[in-house]
Amino acid sequence: MSNKVEHCTSCGVHLVEKGYVKFPCPNCGKEIGRCKSCRHQGNVYTCAACGFQGP
Repeated sequence: MSNKVEHCTSCGVHLVEKGYVKFPCPNCGKEIGRCKSCRHQGNVYTCAACGFQGP
C-alpha cells in the first residue's frame, strides 16, 4: 500500500489533470492532494491523519 496521495483530498477526483498540487499538511506533515478545481474554488480539505482543515 502506497503512502502517496492519488486523489484530491477535497472531492476525491484522481490527480491526473494538469494544475493539481500535493503538499504536506501544515499540522502533521501527511501529504494532501488538491485538484485544480478545488484549489480555484477554495474548497475545504480535511487531513485524514489529524483532522486539520484548510482552504
